[in-house]
Amino acid sequence: MAEEDVKLIGLWASPFVVRARIALNLKGIEYEFLEEEPGKKSELLLKSNPVYKKFPVLIHGGKAICESLLIVQYIDEVWSSSGFPILPADAYDRAISRFWAAYIDDKLPTQGPALLDSTNEDSQAKAKAKVLSTLQQLEKAFVDCSKGKSFFGGDSIGFIDIALGSLLGWLKASKLIADINILDETKTPRLVEWAERFCSAEAVKEVLPEAEELVEFRKIAHAATSK
Repeated sequence: MAEEDVKLIGLWASPFVVRARIALNLKGIEYEFLEEEPGKKSELLLKSNPVYKKFPVLIHGGKAICESLLIVQYIDEVWSSSGFPILPADAYDRAISRFWAAYIDDKLPTQGPALLDSTNEDSQAKAKAKVLSTLQQLEKAFVDCSKGKSFFGGDSIGFIDIALGSLLGWLKASKLIADINILDETKTPRLVEWAERFCSAEAVKEVLPEAEELVEFRKIAHAATSK
């Protein structure tokens, strides 16, 4: 089954799509990237994910897998003999990885709209405080999970790295869009160093959008929705 055709439905600017692409790259899997048009949903997407009607969707052997973290876990399990393992072998460590990945999704993406909206200073300030608090908690988690090594996953990029690292493009874009420095070396020095290592990894560089690209994407998306 692992040798069957692999397709990924998504949008390049989506951090959730980036997660799947990083996982596929880490495993060295060839796949076809089916780019969605911003603001629209293709028939294939609606057919492949009729429940949530959103990307990413991984299609493997004609079968659809939805939700970014589930896709990453699926990739790790199906191609277990390829590349480095994404989830730890130890059951406890796997549970901890899943816990922090769920924490990241619960705390960070929901603050994005308010964080980037400078028209509401009060809402933006609250979002900034929540994001910084979350990152400080993740700073502590990094110390515990990395055990003195380069990544949350140890010597190589793992599940938590992918979950958080996929958001780095938009976190950096917040500096250009709203003049908010989220990755602050005075508050989270270890995460700042980790982010540099993560973004430099070969599996990441070609799919993680640059902050400037996301700024332009946001402008175009806003212009399209305001028509």
